[in-house]
Amino acid sequence: MRQRIPRFYFNVVSDAPVVVDLEGSELATLADARREAVQDARALMSQAVLAGKDISARRIHICDELGGVL
Repeated sequence: MRQRIPRFYFNVVSDAPVVVDLEGSELATLADARREAVQDARALMSQAVLAGKDISARRIHICDELGGVL
């Protein structure tokens, strides 16, 4: 029997409207999802620095397929 791989969603939350991840990523574990979120956050910060923007109020919520924050 093949084990189902969970799908995690990475929503960007700030004072502005939430940017919802509609696609998600299939990852084996929550620990893998956390690593992915850190990589995403680093990429967002790099882009913001280059654009001269302050995104320090933004957070990434890791959500399950039902929308629950993990």
